This record gives sequence, structure tokens and C-alpha cells, in this order.
Amino acid sequence: MTKHKNNISRRKFLEQSCAALGYTTIFSSLINLKAMAATAMNNSSVFSLCGDYKALVCVMLGGGNDSFNMLMPRGNNEYNEYATTRSNLSIPQNQILPINPNTSDGRTFGLHPSMPDMQQLFENNNLAFLSNVGTLIEPSTKTDIKNDIVKTPLGLFSHSDQVQQWQTGRPHERTNIGWGGRIADLVQSMNSNQNISMNVSLKGGNTFQRGNQIIPYAIKNSGSIGINGYDGQGSLNQLRTEALNSMLERDYQDIFKNAYKNTIKSSNDSSLEFQTAVDGIPEFSTILPEDNNLAEQLRMVAKTIASRDTLGFSRQTFFVQIGGWDHHDELLINQADKLAEVNDALKYFNGVMNELNTNDCVTLFSVSDFARTLTSNGNGTDHAWGGNAFMMGGAVQGKEIYGDYPVLALDSDVDLRNGVMIPTTPADLYMAELALWFGVPASDLTTIFPNLSNFYDTNSSTPPIGFMNMI
Repeated sequence: MTKHKNNISRRKFLEQSCAALGYTTIFSSLINLKAMAATAMNNSSVFSLCGDYKALVCVMLGGGNDSFNMLMPRGNNEYNEYATTRSNLSIPQNQILPINPNTSDGRTFGLHPSMPDMQQLFENNNLAFLSNVGTLIEPSTKTDIKNDIVKTPLGLFSHSDQVQQWQTGRPHERTNIGWGGRIADLVQSMNSNQNISMNVSLKGGNTFQRGNQIIPYAIKNSGSIGINGYDGQGSLNQLRTEALNSMLERDYQDIFKNAYKNTIKSSNDSSLEFQTAVDGIPEFSTILPEDNNLAEQLRMVAKTIASRDTLGFSRQTFFVQIGGWDHHDELLINQADKLAEVNDALKYFNGVMNELNTNDCVTLFSVSDFARTLTSNGNGTDHAWGGNAFMMGGAVQGKEIYGDYPVLALDSDVDLRNGVMIPTTPADLYMAELALWFGVPASDLTTIFPNLSNFYDTNSSTPPIGFMNMI
């Protein structure tokens, strides 16, 4: 729907006024390509208000968000089309929260009534949407798919396959190495801290952050997981601490015991280093929403970001998740609750990022298994394909709907069947744009996303979609 914006904001002016300055920390000469890639990323960065630091925050909406009830048309003609297709699952027109994109194709749009703060973030240029994005291997039309002359993603409507593909960027194969992990393999050496992974997860192990060398550093909402009971607090834990110290300080003749001891000691040292750093961050003045687990995860993300100098990080990724989006039944009630939780959490995180002056260098983006059918199964919807995502942060060129919002009438050119939308924007372009902003050289993009060349020329002078300010 929209191309690049030409208006120059205060942030852009400041960034354009700063001289590019790079530094390279070559931690290891084991893989020279990693060091070269890290150097290229560093030298391509321009200092912002938060220094040479960038972070990506992946928000996983687990289960498959019915995203055509998150972002929907509200003009009379297009709303009637939407309401006819969605039948008993349509949101009343007078309840839709209006948004006013800077670029328009003549249609008007709005948000679910549970998203008033996201509406305000959008209007304030801090949030944007990407429409009808999904996993694709190659450009695919309805005719091509029905005639079986194009490759389609493996396990197209399977939760496990689609979750994996969104996190790996490889819909043509099954792998447990994620695109965030592949990026980390290239750039971990940019960080002066080599004891803690740059990929921090609030939801344990995940595919997105797993690389060939780098794995996620799992924490919990209160901070480091550590070794159970090893915190030195209280008499019982003090005894445990002394006993554990005694074991970890011994030298074992058995090399396997020694290796195991060293691994445990290193892990525990990293845990204590991390916890000490985040405990040193004062509580934020932005009010944390009550009973909101996503906001609590984002609070710890923010504390980690605030500790970046102490911990020695120039690049980080974060993985947070809110489950419960598999709404085969009671869609209207359950999705309203979920979107309200997301809305409140994003308002909180945006407030904290502004409080820390890190809004320009942190980009939050959403992914989900897939969208859901436009047609009702009675009281809910079933697994589908292309859907809508959101991006938030100071580097996001907000107040826009990117991509092509589809016609929602059944039997349209992008309706595969029963309101299953064929994506008009490949997920590869979405991921590649984020990777480019993070600093990945264009020449390395096809190593991370092997199907990208089917949709984008990496020699192009324009970004894949245009929703990120690359300066």
C-alpha cells in the first residue's frame, strides 16, 4: 500500500548529522568471515541517541492470530465486503478504532476495539502494520498453486511447521537453526561480552535464536534462571552456596568431570553477572500493567537493554511469547482479551523505551503461526495463511500500512479457499528488512534467507519493503 516516506524527523536529522564511527572487537580468529561480517555491520552503523546499539524484539503470538480482525477495513463498501465474508465474527463498524495512514489507496482502515493505545502509537508514527504477509518459497498465484506448478511451504497449515518456518526463514526445509541465530553467529564478536549470548529468551529454548554456534540465553521474568538455590540468600542457601563453591573449585583428574565442572561454573558465573547487572537498574517510572505476563517479559527485556553497557552488548535479540491464539471457538471473546494484553504491553514497553532514550535503537516486531480463515466455522476460525503483523520503535517509519491489504471478498484472486489468503508479501522480505536495519550486509542476506532472491535483488539500492529507517 505504501512506499518510502520523505519527511525528515528530529531523529533522522540527528542521525544524519552524526559521523559514522565503527569499532571492531575481534574476539576470535576461528572464523574470519564472522569477524568480517561483524566489522561490516559495525562500520555501517551510525550513532543514535543510544550509541552504537541495536536490538530486535520478536513477539510471538503463539497459535495463529486472526489478524484480519486486528486490522480491518472500515469504509462502507469495504466494510460491507468484510462483514459479509466474516458473518457472525465481524467487528461492528462503529466499534472499529480509526487509523489514518500517511499513504492511502482510497480505502480506510481501523483496529480492533481492544487496541486503543496501539491506535495512538500508530497515529504518533511509532507503529506500523504489514499486511497479508506469510511464508512463501517463490512467487505464487492462485492458479499456480491449484495447478501445482509452484513450491509451497512444507506443512502449510501445521502449527509446528509454520512456527518453525517463521523462526528459520526457510519454508522449503525443516531445520532447528533460526534466522536470529544465524545473524548472531556472524555478529556475536561485536559484543565485548563473550560469556553471555546476545540472544536472550524469556520463553526458554526457541528456534529463532538458535544458531550453529550461538544458542539463546534463557531467563525468566525476574531475571537469571541460574542454579536452583545458588543465590547466597538465607542460611540454607548459604550452605548450598558453600557446598557448590567447594565442588566448582576442585580440579578433577577425570577430564569429563573437569569439563562438566567448568561448564557449570561458567554458566553460574554468567548467571550471577547477568543478575547483578539487571538488579542494578532502578525500577521504571512507567507503570507496569497488572496481571500482564507479556508486559512482565518486556519489563525484563527493558532491564537487560538498560544494562547493555555494563554487560558489554552492542547487538542483542530478544524473544517473548504470548500464547493462546488458536481460536477455533469463542474467537470474539478470547481474541479481545489477548489483543488487550498486547495493547497494554506495547504501551508499557514504548513508555519504558522513551524513558531510557532507547526507542530509536530497539525495534519490536510480531510474528504468528499463520492467520486464520475469513470464514466462520460456527464460533471461531481455522488455520489459514497470509495475515497482518505490526512493527514498533523509533526506527520504524510508522503511521503506514505496508504491503497490499487484500480484497476480503470470497473467491478473490488471493483467496485460496474459504478465506485462506495467499500472502502478497513474502515473510522473507519482512525478515530481510529487519536484518538489514540490524546491520547485516546485503551480501549476506541470501545466506540467511536462501529464497530471498526469488523476491528481492540484494544489489538493489532500496530496502525490501521500506518500513525501517536504515540510517
